[in-house]
Amino acid sequence: MLTDSNGLLPLQLEPGDRVVLDNVSVCYHLPRAGMGTLKEYLIRALQGQLAFNDFWALRNISFRLKEGEFVGVIGVNGSGKSTLLKVISRVLRPISGHVLLRGRVAPLLELGAGFHPDLTGRENIFLNGALLGFSRDEMKEKFAAIVEFSELDSFIEAPLRTYSSGMIARLGFTIATDINTNVLLADEIFSVGDTEFIKKSKKRIQKFRKNSVSTILVSHMLHQVQSLCDRVIWLDHGRIVAEGNPVEIINAYKHKQISLKEK
Repeated sequence: MLTDSNGLLPLQLEPGDRVVLDNVSVCYHLPRAGMGTLKEYLIRALQGQLAFNDFWALRNISFRLKEGEFVGVIGVNGSGKSTLLKVISRVLRPISGHVLLRGRVAPLLELGAGFHPDLTGRENIFLNGALLGFSRDEMKEKFAAIVEFSELDSFIEAPLRTYSSGMIARLGFTIATDINTNVLLADEIFSVGDTEFIKKSKKRIQKFRKNSVSTILVSHMLHQVQSLCDRVIWLDHGRIVAEGNPVEIINAYKHKQISLKEK
């Protein structure tokens, strides 16, 4: 399957391409003055007193992701990393540029999104599976493996509101990664539990790589990015600052952060 974010195909996908971004930009219009209430916002809007600043979450982003390639994306908070994944996964639509995809895309953007606190772990597995496009019969087949991997068998019949945030993230990670896909988009997935569970999570992600799944990993855990990725993209204020060898890009990024702290 070949799709484009705005219905046009200005580019040709090269052999082995899974994702192509061509001059992609995302801009938000933010009010210059804070609004205390919706009523205040509406009054100012009716009076023509609203003023906005443009915030460019992404600006002229271009790159290609090849089949089986593992690419890391690094940068400080607010640099555009999560926005990039949302654009590729079609959660957000760019104001300009093009996003071309070949194959099925699985986004791990917010682990546990769609869970209901009053439902049990069992019920939330079926609910989350439905949101990801799986039938009830498919989830029945996956259920035992999901419970085993998440290590939540003692809690699976308890309401989700009794779970810790780490337990919820573990359950979300397990459901979201028990899939067959061509492109995996992962946002801060290595914060889902204790050290042993993180090791298990890393092994599961590595299996995707062995199966030639193209992966984009967003993480602040630079050692994980360096050990897993073939290439690293450094984002800053919505732009690509540098791209290339993981060791070189990460070292340059660390050096800049240290320099900023010393000022």
